[in-house]
Amino acid sequence: MNYTYMVKCSDGSFYTGWTNNLEKRIASHNAGKGAKYTKSRCPVELVYFEEFETKTEAMRREYEIKQLKREKKIDLIKKFL
Repeated sequence: MNYTYMVKCSDGSFYTGWTNNLEKRIASHNAGKGAKYTKSRCPVELVYFEEFETKTEAMRREYEIKQLKREKKIDLIKKFL
């Protein structure tokens, strides 16, 4: 399974990414090793994810979410929680 996910960083910003191991990826972010963006914004909290069969689908959805304005991202999160 592949995942597109969004985390809320300690500064209130959102980071969107994709992975094939969601638990490991979130732990990696919180260890300061996940991504350059989240490295200085730890801890992060998983606030949204979607599952996909293929890496390509997950990456495509990651791109779509990254294009959204902050308000639309918040709407996605609200529907998810």
